[in-house]
Amino acid sequence: MAGGSGRAVSKVAVLMGGPSAEREVSLVSGRACAAALQEAGYQVSQLDCGPDLCARLTEIAPDVAFNALHGRWGEDGAVQGILEWLRIPYTHSGILASALAMDKAKAKEVYAAAGLPVVASRLARRDEVSAGHVLPPPYVVKPNNEGSSVGVYIVREGANAPRLAETMPEVVMVETYAPGRELTVTVMNGRALCVTDIITSGWYDYDAKYTMGGSHHVLPAQIPQEITDACMDYALRAHVALGCRGVSRTDLRWDQARGLAGLILLETNTQPGMTPTSLVPEQAAHLGISFAQLCDWIVKDASCNR
Repeated sequence: MAGGSGRAVSKVAVLMGGPSAEREVSLVSGRACAAALQEAGYQVSQLDCGPDLCARLTEIAPDVAFNALHGRWGEDGAVQGILEWLRIPYTHSGILASALAMDKAKAKEVYAAAGLPVVASRLARRDEVSAGHVLPPPYVVKPNNEGSSVGVYIVREGANAPRLAETMPEVVMVETYAPGRELTVTVMNGRALCVTDIITSGWYDYDAKYTMGGSHHVLPAQIPQEITDACMDYALRAHVALGCRGVSRTDLRWDQARGLAGLILLETNTQPGMTPTSLVPEQAAHLGISFAQLCDWIVKDASCNR
């Protein structure tokens, strides 16, 4: 087996868990990936990441680190920096792309500069948001640097300003609510795979994402070809504009009453979920790529200097 660095790969450390709000989902992703990599013939170590990460990696001395962490520290460039320092080839995006994609405000600046459609938004203090409307309703309030729809508030027309939980960060993102269908596209090996239409009874939140039956996925999405083409184009352009590597997943919203003008880009996930209900493995399987083959490709794509 050979990795993106050109050297033989046999030992893979799967990084999972960690201290973020998405710890439990990361553990599920990591265990699934570890099992798939063992099936593909790798020697696999499962590493629940903590403050001793450097020492553990030095002890294990893997050929590749498979990054199955989600959320802050694992997905925002921090762990990527450690891996660069240790010169351990790793999967997914590098330091800068990871940091940009995790910071929603900065990512939207990159999208806008690339000519991609985004909704109006601003950063605001938590107490300011709780005291009164900082944007005209309807709008969405969410952490600026968490994923998996952790801590999302939807403020409808006629509603009072939301009372944000103390667990929300001091500064949050407030953005105009984008109505319509939830669509998502995986980018792998420099190409967009397909479009999935995510159908839920409400908001596509943390539970809808990771609870079996919490959402229904239609792929390929039953939407006009013009919208399919635009989704694929936007996802690939977002991946390139942020400087992503390996696999990414970009989420979009489409208000079909407005046609192409109703399609907007929400965010790009540099380390998408790899759980039994996750979207990336589904899209890969739709194109005939098994879960083990997907994980094997991700490992072979690994490198430093990403």
